[in-house]
Amino acid sequence: MAYIRNKTEELTGYQEGAEFRPSIDLGCDFVMVYGIDDTMPERIAKYREKGYVIHLMTGIAWGEYQDYLDGKWDGRKHWDEGQVDRNGKDVIHNPTVPYMVPTISFSEYLTERLKIAVDAGVEAIHVEEPEFWDKSGYSKAFQREYEIYYKEPWKPQHEGLDASYKAAKLKAYLYSRTINRVSAALKEYAKVKYNKDLRFYVPTHSLLNYTQWKIMSPEAALINIPTVDGYIAQIWTGTSREANVYNGIYKERTFETAYLEYGVMQELVKGTGRRMWFLNDPIEDLPSYTWENYRYNYIKTAVASLLHPLVWHYEICPWPHRVFEGKYPRFQPRIEEKIETSFETDQSKPIPQSYSTLLSSMFQLFGDMEQPEFSFEGVDDKIGIFMSDSGLFQRTFPDGIVTEEPIQDRLKAAMHKNSGNPVDEEAAASLIKEIGENESDLLDFIQSIAFPQFYGMSLPLLKYGLPVKPVQLDNVRRFAGYLDDTRFLILSYEYIKPEAPDINAALVSWIREGGTLLYIGDGTDPYHQISSWWKNSGYENPAQHLFELAGLSRMPKDGSYQVGKGRILMWSITPARICLSEKLAEEYRLLVKEALAEQSVDWQYRNDLTLHRGPYIISSVMDESVSEEKKVFDGLFADLLENDYRIITHKEIGPDEAALLFDFSKIEGETFRIVGTSARVISAENTDEKIVLKLKTGDQIKAFVRIRLSKPVMKVQAIDEDGRDVEVKTSWDEITKTWLISYDSCAKEVEVTGSYGDC
Repeated sequence: MAYIRNKTEELTGYQEGAEFRPSIDLGCDFVMVYGIDDTMPERIAKYREKGYVIHLMTGIAWGEYQDYLDGKWDGRKHWDEGQVDRNGKDVIHNPTVPYMVPTISFSEYLTERLKIAVDAGVEAIHVEEPEFWDKSGYSKAFQREYEIYYKEPWKPQHEGLDASYKAAKLKAYLYSRTINRVSAALKEYAKVKYNKDLRFYVPTHSLLNYTQWKIMSPEAALINIPTVDGYIAQIWTGTSREANVYNGIYKERTFETAYLEYGVMQELVKGTGRRMWFLNDPIEDLPSYTWENYRYNYIKTAVASLLHPLVWHYEICPWPHRVFEGKYPRFQPRIEEKIETSFETDQSKPIPQSYSTLLSSMFQLFGDMEQPEFSFEGVDDKIGIFMSDSGLFQRTFPDGIVTEEPIQDRLKAAMHKNSGNPVDEEAAASLIKEIGENESDLLDFIQSIAFPQFYGMSLPLLKYGLPVKPVQLDNVRRFAGYLDDTRFLILSYEYIKPEAPDINAALVSWIREGGTLLYIGDGTDPYHQISSWWKNSGYENPAQHLFELAGLSRMPKDGSYQVGKGRILMWSITPARICLSEKLAEEYRLLVKEALAEQSVDWQYRNDLTLHRGPYIISSVMDESVSEEKKVFDGLFADLLENDYRIITHKEIGPDEAALLFDFSKIEGETFRIVGTSARVISAENTDEKIVLKLKTGDQIKAFVRIRLSKPVMKVQAIDEDGRDVEVKTSWDEITKTWLISYDSCAKEVEVTGSYGDC
C-alpha cells in the first residue's frame, strides 16, 4: 500500500519559494524549491536535510530576471523582449516583471542560471507556465522573431485572419524552442559534469484553460520534445471556476470544468511513458475568498482529479506557507494600481483546524491512488471530444466583433481575469439577455467571454452523467493506436483545425475499423478562410476533405452514413449554439444517446459521476441535470471527508455535493490496512503482541489515523522524536475492526505503540 512508501517514488510533492519551517513539513515525497535567486542553494540544502527529494521550479515566461533585463548578464539591455500589446503597453506579470518573448538569448540566460541548481544536486527541473498572451505580439523582439521564422516582413496580427493565426502559432513555437534548448543543454551539462540523469518537466495550465483565457502555449506540441520527461497539470479553483455558458446561463461550474481540464491534460502522457502530476490548490491566487469558499471549491477540484484513474501522481499544494500561515479573506488592489501586496482586515482568519486536518488527509490519500482496478458507474469513459493546440490560434477574432463601446465597457466590468474581483455573473447574464434577440451577435459576445464551442458540446453530456473526455486531435498522427480505446468521438472544425491532411486520414481509418464519429459544424467559422493546406487543395474547409476521404460528398446532409465497419453522423450546426438553448442541448443528447445505443451502449441519464477506484468511491452529483435526486450509498464505509473517517452505513449526496468513501467490502479478509490518515505513516510494524506506528505531519495539525487490525488494542503509548510523551486518544470500532488514533501534531515524528494484551 502506497501510504507506506519510499519518497523516491515521488507520488506527491509541492512547490515552495519560502525557506523550510515546521508548518509546511507536510509529509509528501518531494519539494520543488522555487526560484533561482542567491538563496536557492541554501533552501535546497535545508529541504534535503529534512528528507525530501529535491526538484527546482522557476517560471519560463516570467520571473525575477532583472539582471538579464537590465543588461548585467551580458552587457545588453533586454527590456525590448518583454511582451507588448497593440497600444504599446507592457504585458506584465507584476509591475516589475514582464511576460517575456523567449528569445535565443533568453534561453541561454535561463540555462546558465539553472546550472546552479544542477550544481546543487537537484533531481529534476521544472519550468512553469510558458505563456504568450494573445493580445501581445507587438514588441520589437517579437517582430524580429516573426521575420526570421516566416522570412517576410512582420504584419500586425489585428490586420487579418492570416496574420492573427500565424502570430499565434509563432508564439507557441517560441516557447517550444526555448524548452527544447534549455532542457537539452541542462541534461547534457548534468551528464557531462556529474554523470547524472537530470529530469525535466513542464508545469502548465490545461489546454482548455489557456484556450479560454486566450494565452498561447505549447501543449500537445511538448510531446515532440524528447528531453521533456513530463508535466504538472496546473489546474485549481483559479482556473476551474472560470465561468462558462450552459443552457444560456453564464456562471462558474468548478467541478465540471476541472473534470474536463484534468481530462485533456492526461492526454499529454497517454502512450508516451511520461509522468503527469495533477495539481490541487487548497486556496488560490485570489485572496479575497473565505475559507468556506476555498474548501467548497477545493473538494470539487480534488474529486474531479481523482475521477481520472490513469494518473496517480499529484502536486498536493502550491505555496503551502500561504495556506497554513495565511489569513483570509484578504483584499488585493487592482494590479494597475502598481501595488502587489494584499492586506488583512478584521474578517481575515487563519485556516480552520477542520480544514487543515482535511487537507493533511487528502495529501496522504493522494499517495494511495495507484489502483489498477477501477470502473465508472453507468457508461465508461470511452467517449471523446476533440481539442487541439490549433484552437489556441483562433480564439480571438479580428477587431470589431463587439462594436458598441457601452457593451465593451460593461463586458470588461463583468469579467474578472487579473482584476482582483470575482466574476460578476449578474452583469454577464444581463448582457446575454440584452443581446439575445440577435443570435449572431449573442454568439460573438459569448465567444469573447467564454469558450462556447467546446463547452456547448461537452457540458450537455457531462451534466447528464456521461464521462466524456477531451481527446488531443494532434495525437492521432503521432501515435499508432491512439484512438483504439475510444468507441465514440465528437469533432468540430469550427474551433480547431487539423494541422495536416493525414489527421483526417487517421480518423477515417479509425471509423472504418468500427468507430463512430459525430461531426458538428456548419462551415461558418471565419478561420476556414486562412491560408492552409485545405484551401490550397481546393476545399472550403477541412471537414470537406474528411468527408471526401470517407467516401461521402463534400457537404453531406444531416444524418448517419456507413463508413466501413463504422459510421459518420452529421449535424450542421455551429456547436456554440448548443450552449445557449435547453432545446438544442436535449436534441444533442438524444442524438448521442441513439448513436451509443447502436453500439450497444445504454446511456441512462444520471446526475452524477461515480468512480470505484480500488477500495475508494469517488462521486460528484451535479446540478442543472436530469433531476435533483440524491445519490445514495448503502454499505459499510469510512467517510474520508470527515476528519475522523467516520464509519457509516448510509450516505446521501445531493446536487452540487461530493463524496469520498472507503468501501470496506473491497478489503474483506485483510487484517491490516490503513483506511485514512492525516499523518504520514513512515513505518508500521504489526506482530501478534503489538503494533508500532511511526507518524509525522505538519505543525499544529490535529492528526487522525484509522487502521484495520485483527483485534483491539488494549494499551497505547506514544512518544515523540525527543522522547517526550504525546497524549493520544483512541477508539475501537468492532464492526469494521478499525482502530482510530488522534493527537495534536507539533511537526515531530511520533511513535505510537499499541499492545494487544495487558502488557
